Amino acid sequence: MQTRAASIKWFEKLAVKDVPDVGGKNAALGEMIRSLKNKGIQVPDGFATTASAYREFVEANNLKSRMEALLEDLERGKQQLASVGRAIRQLFLQSEFPHETAEEIRRAYRELSRQYDVDEVSVAVRSSATAEDLPDASFAGQQETYLNVMGEQELLEACRKCYASLFTDRAIAYRTDKGFDHLAIALSVGVQKMVRSDIASSGVIFTIDPDTGFPRVIVINSSWGLGESVVQGVVNPDEFVVFKPLLGNRSIKPILGKTLGTKETKLIYAEADGARTVRVDTPERESLVFSLEDDEVMQLSQWAFDIEEHFSRPMDIEWTKDGETGELFIVQARPETVQSRKGLTSLKTYALKERGTILVEGLSIGSAITAAKANVIENVKEINRFQDGAILVTKMTDPDWVPIMKRAAGIITDLGGRTSHAAIVSRELGIPAVVGTGNAVEVIQDGQEITLSCAEDDVGHVYDGILPYQETDVDLTDLPETRTKIMLNIASPAGAFGWWRLPAEGIGLARMEFIINNIIKVHPMALIRYPDLKDREAVEAIRELSKSYEDKSEYFVHLLSDGIAKIAAAQYPYPVIVRMSDFKTNEYANLIGGEEFEPKEENPMLGFRGASRYYSDLYKEGFALECRAIKRAREEIGLSNILIMIPFCRSPEEADKVFEVLEENGLRKGDKGLEVYVMAEVPSNITLADQFATKFDGLSIGSNDLTQLVLGVDRDSAQLAGLFDENHEAIRRTVSHLIKEARRYGRKVGICGQAPSDFPEFAVFLVKEGIDSISLNPDTVVSAKQRIAQAEKEMGR
Repeated sequence: MQTRAASIKWFEKLAVKDVPDVGGKNAALGEMIRSLKNKGIQVPDGFATTASAYREFVEANNLKSRMEALLEDLERGKQQLASVGRAIRQLFLQSEFPHETAEEIRRAYRELSRQYDVDEVSVAVRSSATAEDLPDASFAGQQETYLNVMGEQELLEACRKCYASLFTDRAIAYRTDKGFDHLAIALSVGVQKMVRSDIASSGVIFTIDPDTGFPRVIVINSSWGLGESVVQGVVNPDEFVVFKPLLGNRSIKPILGKTLGTKETKLIYAEADGARTVRVDTPERESLVFSLEDDEVMQLSQWAFDIEEHFSRPMDIEWTKDGETGELFIVQARPETVQSRKGLTSLKTYALKERGTILVEGLSIGSAITAAKANVIENVKEINRFQDGAILVTKMTDPDWVPIMKRAAGIITDLGGRTSHAAIVSRELGIPAVVGTGNAVEVIQDGQEITLSCAEDDVGHVYDGILPYQETDVDLTDLPETRTKIMLNIASPAGAFGWWRLPAEGIGLARMEFIINNIIKVHPMALIRYPDLKDREAVEAIRELSKSYEDKSEYFVHLLSDGIAKIAAAQYPYPVIVRMSDFKTNEYANLIGGEEFEPKEENPMLGFRGASRYYSDLYKEGFALECRAIKRAREEIGLSNILIMIPFCRSPEEADKVFEVLEENGLRKGDKGLEVYVMAEVPSNITLADQFATKFDGLSIGSNDLTQLVLGVDRDSAQLAGLFDENHEAIRRTVSHLIKEARRYGRKVGICGQAPSDFPEFAVFLVKEGIDSISLNPDTVVSAKQRIAQAEKEMGR
């Protein structure tokens, strides 16, 4: 007589090998409980119903033949998907568990309650299909989850609903599309002790950057209340980005960035009978603060790293915090199935050829651009209105929207973060999305022509009208090695992650101005003098931007240091040269609150800029904030590969004044490996190259300013554009002299100006002159590297 298969298995007895019997989610929970407890990783206890129990349920209620008939009607077009799905779900909901199965579930539930010393333990009941989260089945969330379930009868009903959810319309459509046999797939139900995150926070972790595939960061999304808010994209969550390679160093906190989400609502336990959970507005005091402390971010990051190491692949993890005990728990872990499957030998780049009026902004998902008519649909019941090839605009999506998402050119949502349903599905489909815009449904009109751009930073823009753009395929295979170091010119922190696949050896120019202008947006002196500014509009703007910072100076320091750290992390441990601020006075004045602190100049290009500002009483306090940001990025976050570069330093005497101010702010050349470069862009840097070389660790040629000053040509003048030539013989002789002097004094010399990117022959000239490094715009790296390798070969290097 054949022994009856068990209907339940305890998590602690499960391992990866049990996927066919309990599905990927439940097998992963068991694997973590068995193998990662020694790492301190906490997973709530529970049990799983087996695939055998599901099949026994189907057989005992004679469901198979009736399901076959209904699915055959669907395949032949005799019935619509909605009616077939509804009929099959009703078959499950009207059926009863076999006595033995029901009794095993009851006994297991009683035992779980006993373990937690309560009469009826609150549990989460999650579906785990046996084919879910396989490499070719990366759409998680096809089946249902039920939270805060209590009591034996309520548990059995939730299990029955999970079985029925194997045949939601979206699940049937998905399996049909993937070619899965509907009746060959079974369903396991995970029953797990609930964690009281309804009075704390919860969220999602990716152990790879979900948009660029950069593998050395951990991305955590977090919001108040139960985790479904983040998973379903109902809120704009907090986001934390952590750098993996520095996790083991307990003297630092390698948190590269923290973004405060609006966290509009939260899901909590319902107090009334009936529904077990209820969605409520998040109190303002919670919306304005982060839902995780830094130490908790670090603990979750270490756990995520350990989980990834154990499973030997990037992971998508759900976590939760107990509001009663303050403890953190992992409640799900599954393979990341989008970025981890992309190759490393090519990348596709996009660039707008022109810009228009920005309609809305949000988080950019992916790096592509698309342009089409908008299809504004607020309710899933209206998805039959969707026009193929349009850009879907809606408040949020869930799996019911997938059929039209697959036909969309792009997606725009009012709500959601990087780990929301809309974000995950758009990545899977390979289409760009802008999520968390707040008001796209109100601003964008149905049928309006728009351009959706995710190619400009981690902020996605939606422009009015159809804008022209360029799409380029970059082949990274068989690139030659070069003796000359190839580095990158980078301004955007998010952009740095996007170019991680390029064969570069550091960043030769990280432009601080981009972070100040596009992320901080406020003049540093206005933050120092807040709230005593004369411009009351500026005071209000600063109050709104920095509302989570009591000390407004910290707003500047933290955002600048986070941006710099992200850029440095992208090329760690290679050197990343950060240029201290080099705005002109007119550019500084355009920052919020800036006009109050900037003199009016006839010629800002040759005026109060660069080094001269750093020791001036007009800006010395502002420069101190820049120094604090560098110090924090190097010493607290841990990116010691950051070097600094002083721009527009007119004389050796001015260099001494800058070094004095740097030391006053804790940045002493040589301490903790700090190197200080000078940007060689003023003729005096060349004629006195010997003196500058004795003061600085390296020199980096700024060909743009050097050209205008050597040739006497305003680089912004349209009338003189034909005379502005960075490849001019006068520039070549100037650069040649500098390289020789730098090498004579044993100093590193590179170039970070535009010339090598625009003039291939100029790059070859630099190699022949013996330059140490060439820093290029990312889109020119591949072609330049090939030319440089050929030049070195011809020189016999």
